[in-house]
Amino acid sequence: MPAATARPAAGGPVISLDKVVKRYTMGTNEVLAMRGVDLIVEPGEMVAIMGASGSGKSTMMNIIGCLDTPTSGSYVLDGVPVNGLSRNQLADLRNQKLGFVFQGFNLLPRTTALDNVELPMLYDRAGRWTDTRATAAAALTRVGLGARMDHEPSELSGGQQQRVAIARAIVTQPTVLLADEPTGNLDSHTTVDVMSLFQELNEQGITIILVTHEPDVAQYAKRIVEMRDGRIIRDVPVADRHNAKADLASMVSDDALAVVA
Repeated sequence: MPAATARPAAGGPVISLDKVVKRYTMGTNEVLAMRGVDLIVEPGEMVAIMGASGSGKSTMMNIIGCLDTPTSGSYVLDGVPVNGLSRNQLADLRNQKLGFVFQGFNLLPRTTALDNVELPMLYDRAGRWTDTRATAAAALTRVGLGARMDHEPSELSGGQQQRVAIARAIVTQPTVLLADEPTGNLDSHTTVDVMSLFQELNEQGITIILVTHEPDVAQYAKRIVEMRDGRIIRDVPVADRHNAKADLASMVSDDALAVVA
């Protein structure tokens, strides 16, 4: 059913989880990772998912990312019912609707930034891209790395590598960008720099869902969803949302004053 994955949304939520349960069997033990979760994410939102280890946040991220499927309940991604799709259909849906950013960057070594960003388009069986090199170059320029296209990951800083990963995630023009602990390997300055890019992309219309254990990072989102024991225990708008670009400018100013002193 390839055509189903390409069906446009009907103007509703981009993410709709309805009473989603996820149950794993490990030997004789049964683990209930999600317990009847309901979640609606509207276009243009930036949502931080938080929770301790074992809370179910990673399981929910895997289901939203079509890397796993619910045991029961339903999931609709941008107008497409996910339940019942085959492995190939899920892969097509991921490629067409979702972009992924990971804590560990997951870039191919000894491969240029341009080649890394081009890769998702080469797996697109719908044939949407006629000039993958130019499209990859445009994505790198969009994240501020137009002058680093020919550099390999080992020649880039951690922040630059994460920007390459973000360019790779947005190059297919996804409806939703999923970021799993995207600042976990970055220092505080680079963290704010990356969050400034996420806020910029969100302002341009990309819906962003990020998993983080850092309250400071969550303050850059518009909404916080907190999980515990497989359930959502808190779902609130962010009060006093931080502006990453302003925070970054303040950090640079403080650094300059420290040098002078």
